[in-house]
Amino acid sequence: MRSSIIIIANPASRTFSLSRIRQAEVFLQQGFGTELVLTHYKDHAQLLAREALEKNPYCIIAAGGDGTINEVINGMYGSDIPLGILPLGTTNVLARELSLPLDAAGAIKRVLSGTPQYISLGRISLSAGDRFFCLMAGIGFDAKAVFDVSRRLKRYSGEAAYIISGIRNLIRYRPEKLTITADGNTYDAYTAVIGKASRYGGDFRVTPDADIREASLHLCMLAGARRTDLLRFAFGIVTGDHLKDPDVVHLKAYEIAISGHAHIQIDGDYIGETPARFSVERNALKILF
Repeated sequence: MRSSIIIIANPASRTFSLSRIRQAEVFLQQGFGTELVLTHYKDHAQLLAREALEKNPYCIIAAGGDGTINEVINGMYGSDIPLGILPLGTTNVLARELSLPLDAAGAIKRVLSGTPQYISLGRISLSAGDRFFCLMAGIGFDAKAVFDVSRRLKRYSGEAAYIISGIRNLIRYRPEKLTITADGNTYDAYTAVIGKASRYGGDFRVTPDADIREASLHLCMLAGARRTDLLRFAFGIVTGDHLKDPDVVHLKAYEIAISGHAHIQIDGDYIGETPARFSVERNALKILF
């Protein structure tokens, strides 16, 4: 039996608190030795996760938001060691998707009592290389809003920073047409979300049928190019009626290619621009939940 748990924490997470981390360690130390390591720069958590695997721990806990978890996942991909979640982010979409408690004590109790379960991951292939995601990829409007968000404002206001960036981008919204090929079928669209999980931006469900354990992707595309089309799409997401919109196409796929010019975000963090290819990796990671 492995006797240690390694916690990778992001001190830049909006709700980060060393006292919350220490509280979590108290619960963990009832049965395990613990080691806390802090990130210091972007993608540091990925490197720390790789180093943690070499110590063969019982599990690795990602303490932070969805961006930190994404980095840890990219360091742990393909490992048989499970991941635990201590949600300390702005929206904590993965924790909500897995129905995890959002308080430290509750989340850690779930880590200790949870059964490791395999999830499938999405893979994005860009000219700079490949990266994995567990929640979603946004292509177009939402990724541009993420790209433009003020990090300082995000630190102090959380979700409000994304809303402000979205409003600013909507005012000057001028999308370019994207060509999207999904399992051999081609579509034209101006913005798209590729869901690996059902939730998006909190408890909204852009791809409501997506399942994090299922080895497939769910593609939601907006064919309308006007500002009013985007507003109608956004309002439909809030009300849950967006899939009834005649300009929205929603389907399941396994291989997706996108050409044209648009920004891309994965799991809430900006990653680059199209062209890009997307695929799915079956049973790519174990998570305790």
